[in-house]
Amino acid sequence: MSLLVLGTVAFDTIETPFGKADRIIGGAGTYVAWASSHFYSDIKLVSVIGGDFPDSELNALKDRGVNMDGLEVRQDEKSFFWAGRYHNNMNSRDTLATELNVLENYAPVLPESIKNVDYLMLGNFAPAVQKSVLDQLESRPKLVAMDTMNFWMDIAMDDLKAVVKEVDVLTINDEEARQLSGEYSLVKAAQVILEMGPTHLIIKKGEHGALLFHKEGMFYVPALPLEEVFDPTGAGDTFAGGFMGYLAKTDDFSFENMKRALVYGSVVASYCVEEFGPNKLKEISIDDIRNRTNEFLGLMDISMPVLA
Repeated sequence: MSLLVLGTVAFDTIETPFGKADRIIGGAGTYVAWASSHFYSDIKLVSVIGGDFPDSELNALKDRGVNMDGLEVRQDEKSFFWAGRYHNNMNSRDTLATELNVLENYAPVLPESIKNVDYLMLGNFAPAVQKSVLDQLESRPKLVAMDTMNFWMDIAMDDLKAVVKEVDVLTINDEEARQLSGEYSLVKAAQVILEMGPTHLIIKKGEHGALLFHKEGMFYVPALPLEEVFDPTGAGDTFAGGFMGYLAKTDDFSFENMKRALVYGSVVASYCVEEFGPNKLKEISIDDIRNRTNEFLGLMDISMPVLA
């Protein structure tokens, strides 16, 4: 099995109530790749960077089994850069700077070596770029997942809906689900969105967990309560990476196995927020993930008598 990941590889400057990190490694593709690499080793990354991106970071991903054939390097340009400041509740943030740089005119061209894959994760990107990657594959993957955000709903809704129509799993947060569907109730929103094309919908609710919707029913996982959250940047992408990495590892995308994948995605995301950037994802082991998964499952383990 192989997992193709489309997503940004970038620099971030992040301010939170716990401190500030200047020009650290970030981007959706980075987080998805690091998270999925804990479960699976055949990962192919599609993105673009400038000549300013450090080789050490690329080599670290390669050591994790990430194939870089689809990574375009523009030596004379700069990598994508984003800066943001989180509010005290860590649930909202202000964007301080966005420099598109290499992303401004990015049109990925997939090499032949990565045109046949089993699983595809279309990380947050312009819908036209997501559609381009999907169209370049020689055959449709077993499972196609997609992430997006309200920015694309504001400026490219028609393009976005065209991609949503072709994917199996859509992952968005609760505000984005309401905007895309026009419904405030998340249950009603899910019904509307599933009619747009995807067979599964994941609605991420940050510190309040995540919901999985499918015609077979609905499943909810809480978020693991943590003593401290240093940096929520990339948590959603990490969640998606853990989710897709587990599905690729097991090669099983039944509703029951997606429930398990949802748990693993939540577990890995809980590590992501404990340090700035993807640093914690580089440090943890599969044993750490197993131990925290047991802790996580304890949150939902209950024995109740049947009411008379």
